[in-house]
Amino acid sequence: MKKYLAEGIGTMFLVILACGSAVLAGPSIGVLGIGLCFGLVLLCLCYAIGNISGCHVNPAVSFAMLLSGRMNFTDFIGYVVAQLIGATIGAGFLYCLTEMGIGYNYGGTTAISDSFLATNVLQPGATPMMALLTEGLLTFFFVLVILGATADGAFKKFGGLAIGLALGLVNIVGIPVDNCSVNPARSFGPAVFDPTAWGDFWIMLVGPAIGAIIAVVAWKAIAPAPAK
Repeated sequence: MKKYLAEGIGTMFLVILACGSAVLAGPSIGVLGIGLCFGLVLLCLCYAIGNISGCHVNPAVSFAMLLSGRMNFTDFIGYVVAQLIGATIGAGFLYCLTEMGIGYNYGGTTAISDSFLATNVLQPGATPMMALLTEGLLTFFFVLVILGATADGAFKKFGGLAIGLALGLVNIVGIPVDNCSVNPARSFGPAVFDPTAWGDFWIMLVGPAIGAIIAVVAWKAIAPAPAK
């Protein structure tokens, strides 16, 4: 039960702090700043709850762990449920913060491309196929880094650093396309409070799932043989 609770709390803070950086200060810190916030939050969580749950805080990561044989189906379902609940609670707190502000300028504007609570929606000029390919490729890279950094024989003490940097990098590339998901839970939570985001939600589900599958296949192809 503790690992599910850890996943829920971790995903909650991922949404509050990372999505919060976009909502409350996005125009001031820009894409680079937001990407840095996403990476730093995950880096901190890796060392805070990594020894408890593995710090997935992302259904796509849990899916990859299931496919690679590192977790069973029961835990997979428990993790995903906890992540979705945690993301929704985190988005709820963020929603409350935005409602409490009176005349607050949100870092210079009250909305970025009409996306409320940093929801994952297509940005101006982006197409569904562009976003789908982006989500698939970025999730492929992100999950591949996780699989490698947490594998037997890896430099696990520095795993959290590599994983945090990877999330920051993919956000810097993905935010201009669809605010970057690579995490269906991160997309789900804010969408609960902004129904207009549901139209693009399928991209944030299908893209990361495909990326996770490809990452597992690629890792199995390149992973070193276990020591005898």
